[in-house]
Amino acid sequence: MKAPQDIILKPVISEKSMDELQTGKYTFKVAKDANKSEIKKAVEQLFGVEVAKVNTLNVNGKEKRVGRYIGRTSDWKKAIITLTEDSKKIEFFEGMI
Repeated sequence: MKAPQDIILKPVISEKSMDELQTGKYTFKVAKDANKSEIKKAVEQLFGVEVAKVNTLNVNGKEKRVGRYIGRTSDWKKAIITLTEDSKKIEFFEGMI
């Protein structure tokens, strides 16, 4: 079993994810091999909240150029966490709303 810190890597801060905070949806970058039940348990342990639903999607890396050299950013996995109605908010995102 992985530690919750190994599953939840970092929050995703974007315009869309900030707009979804009002509806109780939080977006995180997670480990590629983590499944929905592991992500749910990790969020509940780390932040002390009740998770209603977990949506995951794999994000493909983009091709980047620096001069004549072409490289590629790495693929990653994104999880959108929906909290229950009676759950408290995640404190990390409180100042960003």
